[in-house]
Amino acid sequence: MTGNSRKIRFFRRHIPAFECQPGCHDCCGPVTASSEEMARLPVVGDAAHEAALADLSCPHLGEKGCRVYAERPLICRLFGTTPRLACPNGMRPETMIDPRIERRIRLFLAETRQVLV
Repeated sequence: MTGNSRKIRFFRRHIPAFECQPGCHDCCGPVTASSEEMARLPVVGDAAHEAALADLSCPHLGEKGCRVYAERPLICRLFGTTPRLACPNGMRPETMIDPRIERRIRLFLAETRQVLV
């Protein structure tokens, strides 16, 4: 396991979870992910990527929501857990992410090569 994979696993354990508003996908827009995160996602063809980008959506968003929810990138997991990425519907965990962990995640995102999901 690479150092980045260990960091991702650590961050995932420290991002609080919460229930989204059923049927909402307001935060499911174009996002980026590290190479390690992308390797865990199913390959999506160019046409699906282009269609999702044209709709300002995600190619992994299906009719019933995120099709890769268990493996979604860190940036997706952060939505709603920090005031910087607030849920547009006011949903949130009981306790927001620890600001120190959020800073570490932001530094990780800035220091690693990110690609469009």
